[in-house]
Amino acid sequence: MSDAPDDATDDDAFHPLGETAEAEFEAMLEETEYDAELGMEMAKDAMRLTKGEITEEEFYDRYHEDVLEEFGEDERPMADRIEAAREEPDDPGAVGELLSTIGGDESRRKMMKKMGAGASAVGLGAFGASKSPDPPSSVTQEEEDDGHGGGGDAEAEGTQWGMALDLEVCDGCLSCVVACNAEHNWNQGANWMYILAYDDGLVESPEAEDYESTRDFNYLIRPCQHCTDAPCEKVCPTTARHTRDDGGLVLTDYDVCIGCRYCQVACPYGVNYFKWDDPNETAQEMDADMRFDKRDRWVAGAGPRGVMEKCVFDPPRQDGQMGEDMVGTTACEEACPPGAIQFGDMHDPESDPQQYLENVALARAQEHDPEDEELQDAIAILEGEEEPAEDEDDDGLTEDEAQDLLEDEYGDGTGRFKLLEEYNTNPNVTYIGNEPGPHAEQVPGPVAYDDVGMTDVRKDELDEKTVGGELGL
Repeated sequence: MSDAPDDATDDDAFHPLGETAEAEFEAMLEETEYDAELGMEMAKDAMRLTKGEITEEEFYDRYHEDVLEEFGEDERPMADRIEAAREEPDDPGAVGELLSTIGGDESRRKMMKKMGAGASAVGLGAFGASKSPDPPSSVTQEEEDDGHGGGGDAEAEGTQWGMALDLEVCDGCLSCVVACNAEHNWNQGANWMYILAYDDGLVESPEAEDYESTRDFNYLIRPCQHCTDAPCEKVCPTTARHTRDDGGLVLTDYDVCIGCRYCQVACPYGVNYFKWDDPNETAQEMDADMRFDKRDRWVAGAGPRGVMEKCVFDPPRQDGQMGEDMVGTTACEEACPPGAIQFGDMHDPESDPQQYLENVALARAQEHDPEDEELQDAIAILEGEEEPAEDEDDDGLTEDEAQDLLEDEYGDGTGRFKLLEEYNTNPNVTYIGNEPGPHAEQVPGPVAYDDVGMTDVRKDELDEKTVGGELGL
């Protein structure tokens, strides 16, 4: 995505990134040879739809004729549901399966229009504090105050892949970025995983060359949020961008994507990238199991030139194509030395992210495996491997004392948030730690992208265009 907002005009912007970003989005769409005004208006109303300001039927009707005229089809995810309901208003079974499960049609690739020749590179994504963050729905206020409780609806049916990201233990090493690139072979600078070090006027980061610990920096880990109610999906005319029923993954079918870039504008989080270049040789040599999911849709790995890409939460892993032991894992999680990334089923109370959110102090202690015997005893007690003392006068630690000891050492993890909750996209990523303020600005971190063979193109573009560099919303 692009730059941060202009403070003087943000109140008039529909997009959380602000009016300056909206102007760049419109210019970007004009270079695609698709209808830029249509893309901008659809993105605006897709966000109004997730907020509950308009209905799905209103959204569908408002753009149906224009979408047909521009693309020759209207296969937005609500289309079949609405049309079927209108044909058989008294038959709830007439709606049929959701479009997210429909396979791609190779002929749709022929709809691709030639790309404009001078489009600018992708800029820095902007993030900031939600206006009115609420605790995750499965966490009681008492649990939130105690730093315990899960980060999602652990009682819901079916699998929902998601993450718990602990910003307080992230050390900015960029191992997750390197691992993601190694597995998915995205083009340099189109970072499916991104680590931002930032200042926001209230909490500061040290100078990149002058710090005592990498933990002194403020970080934001930025994957795709895999929203349950994703605005990017609502504007796609071809079913390329869709939410897969199995696991709730928000994916792009590269065989269906026409590169209109409407999803890029409709995403509040700045996680979509247009594929300007051909895949590198390594990506071209990837076998089918790394590219196609179990539905035989090309949704993983690097796509062909001219499609939209983003973080995919690794469908080949989740579908067992890399081995059953890889199900419930991601490359970024495996590569994270301090255990800041926890991936798993947000509906399963026993999954890695839910267990981490249930007791953050214990989870951090388990990740760090302390040498101190008293801390080891506290871990064993809370894991149920040792019996706690019954009261404070007995030898050993009570359960409360064990918990207090770990919280004193590792913190209680009470700071929880989801990005842009006011947009009601229902992101499936829960953060622990400081939430960036509304005027957060990216600063150099302890490890430079160049140091690990990666490219921080977005910040470079901001510096070159002198548009600021704020992360604020």
